[in-house]
Amino acid sequence: MAGTASGTSFLWLEITGKCQLTCSHCYAESGPSGTHGAMTSTDWLRVLDQAAGIGVEMVQFIGGEPTLHPDLPRLVAHALHHGLAVEVFTNLVHVTDQLWETFARPGVSLATSYYSDDPAQHVAVTGRPSHPRTKANIAEAIRRGIPLRAGVIDLGGGQRAEAAQAELAELGVTEIGYDRLRQVGRGIRDQQASTEQLCGRCGDGVAAISPDGAVWPCVFSRWLPAGSVLDAELAAILASAEADRIRGELATAFAAHTDRPRSARPCYPDCNPACQPNCAPRCSPTCNPTSCKPNSCWPQYRGR
Repeated sequence: MAGTASGTSFLWLEITGKCQLTCSHCYAESGPSGTHGAMTSTDWLRVLDQAAGIGVEMVQFIGGEPTLHPDLPRLVAHALHHGLAVEVFTNLVHVTDQLWETFARPGVSLATSYYSDDPAQHVAVTGRPSHPRTKANIAEAIRRGIPLRAGVIDLGGGQRAEAAQAELAELGVTEIGYDRLRQVGRGIRDQQASTEQLCGRCGDGVAAISPDGAVWPCVFSRWLPAGSVLDAELAAILASAEADRIRGELATAFAAHTDRPRSARPCYPDCNPACQPNCAPRCSPTCNPTSCKPNSCWPQYRGR
């Protein structure tokens, strides 16, 4: 969502609001009662066609839990057919043999969230005893040689976030990020969803699409729809007057946030890993969790 459609190189595709878990901080407020929304698989295939047509280079399938969408393998294959890099952001609670085959395809990588090395703390966050399955599937992805990054979201209250990072390293994860709680959706505690919760670069070369087709500057800025891909082509929405208005509104708000904490600022100029654990969400294909990726930063960050 960057003034012209051709300036957009990364898309979050939130293909479902359904999830096995009920994470206490979920910005999408997803859970077992969630649905795949109004977007059909045909609609998502059309979006991928349009994304490739405007120069998008990478997509992330996210949810909810994207592995619960029955056509995820088909959607991943279609993205790869267009030459798009693919990341699947999954809780890794349940991975079928077909999904392992999909994840192992060249051009596909995984991302997941982790909360504690203590299963009791983990379940307190996710609402289900998911720690053993997630841990085992992280190890399985590493064993299979599937690129995987993991991020620890620190919700405070004595959470063993550092120990979680150490456990991920022991499992063989080499890209480990860290993020604070974002007060959006179920993450709201003592604030409201606002630009204060954003990284400061939303809509700059990136956009997100919801299960109902709404186009947002990012997955966190859900109160700022620029249009719907069920009503108009993606290129038209990204280049629309409404998208420009939202971009201007965000730029004004971010410019006023001179006291924005380091953890909320983009990691310029080159996603240097030295910025961890305080690197910003903008360094990786998702705002949640964070991970600086010096060898695989988004194309628009190379050479800056």
